[in-house]
Amino acid sequence: MFTLHPTLAADTRELARWTLCRVLLMDDARYPWLILVPALPDLREIHDLDAAGRTQLMDEITRASRALEAAFAPDKINVGALGNLVPQLHVHVIARRRDDNAWPGPVWGRHPPRPYAADEARDLTARLAPLLA
Repeated sequence: MFTLHPTLAADTRELARWTLCRVLLMDDARYPWLILVPALPDLREIHDLDAAGRTQLMDEITRASRALEAAFAPDKINVGALGNLVPQLHVHVIARRRDDNAWPGPVWGRHPPRPYAADEARDLTARLAPLLA
């Protein structure tokens, strides 16, 4: 049975359910930041997926990346699967701009997150919904 890790549940909002992944919005308004979590139990690493699952994951990473590009015209899309703090397999897909406050470094640990205000989250969800459908 799939269960979302408590840290991911606390730090994100679910935007969509795709064939393999739950599509989550990281609650940090400084960056357009999606997290894809394969909705299968006991996954820690990408290589824990079978070949079809790995292909599906890449397709969904591409889909998320294109949605962020369409919505935000970023300078770069960062994709990463670290899992040092949250062991459940999840993939970060982040739209980066040269003028963001962490550029050119990673977004992790640079500054404290700024949670979305209710209206910001609602507006962003509405903006992304057709791109993630």
